[in-house]
Amino acid sequence: MIVKTKAIVFSAIKYSEADLIVCCFTQDVGIKTYLLRNILKSKKSNLKTSYFQPLTQLDIVATNKDKGTLEYIREAKVLLPYSSLHTNIVKSSLVLFLAEMLKNCLREEEPNPILYMFLEESLQWLDEHEGVGNFHIYFLLRLSHFIGFYPDASNMKHDYFNILEGNFQETKTSEYCLEGETVENFKHFFNISVDDISSIKLSKTSRANLLELLLTYFKLHVQGYQRPKSLSIINQLFV
Repeated sequence: MIVKTKAIVFSAIKYSEADLIVCCFTQDVGIKTYLLRNILKSKKSNLKTSYFQPLTQLDIVATNKDKGTLEYIREAKVLLPYSSLHTNIVKSSLVLFLAEMLKNCLREEEPNPILYMFLEESLQWLDEHEGVGNFHIYFLLRLSHFIGFYPDASNMKHDYFNILEGNFQETKTSEYCLEGETVENFKHFFNISVDDISSIKLSKTSRANLLELLLTYFKLHVQGYQRPKSLSIINQLFV
């Protein structure tokens, strides 16, 4: 079956001498993995390796057999050329981290147009704006909503956040209940728009502690979660 769809690249891994295996989140068919044969050596190919940088937004025409095997991309073009995501060192590092988290957390074989729209709009915002030090915190919290474990903030006035239950509590009921500055900083990211995230003032250490809280939260709620390898880069930039 030939499928024409939008796609966001999550990863591209070299396979053999000239091939790439590319994982994409597509608008119409969910997560797909494609084999791009001879793309690293052929100068005549319509597919360029630059198209498959992390979180690039594409229009693709693909052959989908849906038999659990690798699929094939026949045509691709960049849908939204970025002006800074792959050239600004801070943003490109964020892109690597977010792409790794997305590949880690999303395994949907069914389309999810609302999630796809969220990713499109978030990446466009990141490309167009400066002052992005809090963006990954905001993004991960919102992503938890689409995956299905967004925290219950109805009792946010309470001091404790239970990272296992995903809610705020008045008292500590288990080892999963956290309190203190990090939890208070976490509360600032609820009920705020992406345009206002730079108004949240965090020290480098506070931001690192908040990111660690979120990653622990994801670990408890995402089956097969793996700690991102690019985290050390993020910590060097923002800590």
